[in-house]
Amino acid sequence: MTLAVETTDLKVQLQLADDWFTVCDLSMLVQGRGVAALLPDGRQVAVFRDRSDRLYAVDNRDPFTGAAVLSRGLTGTHEGRPFVASPLLKQRFDLADGHCLDDESVRVAVYEVRTR
Repeated sequence: MTLAVETTDLKVQLQLADDWFTVCDLSMLVQGRGVAALLPDGRQVAVFRDRSDRLYAVDNRDPFTGAAVLSRGLTGTHEGRPFVASPLLKQRFDLADGHCLDDESVRVAVYEVRTR
């Protein structure tokens, strides 16, 4: 049996300053996984599609190590809040507001996400 990737015309877009930036086709995002995208200014963003089809985007840079790895982290929920755990030191970051669940003094940038 062969499985085909879902096709859709929907694009995932991020709010950057006063404009929307197209990241990828929605069909490229696998539920429960993240992907990294390069922004026009050279920063990286980690985009996630959760198992309920909600979209999130956070800075891809792990503030504890400086490595651009959050897109490869494990996703889950804590007290009903979605998070990504860094694949390096395992700190968890809330996908909705960017705060670190393990160190309240640390956070990552979050981006507004939409599909068009």
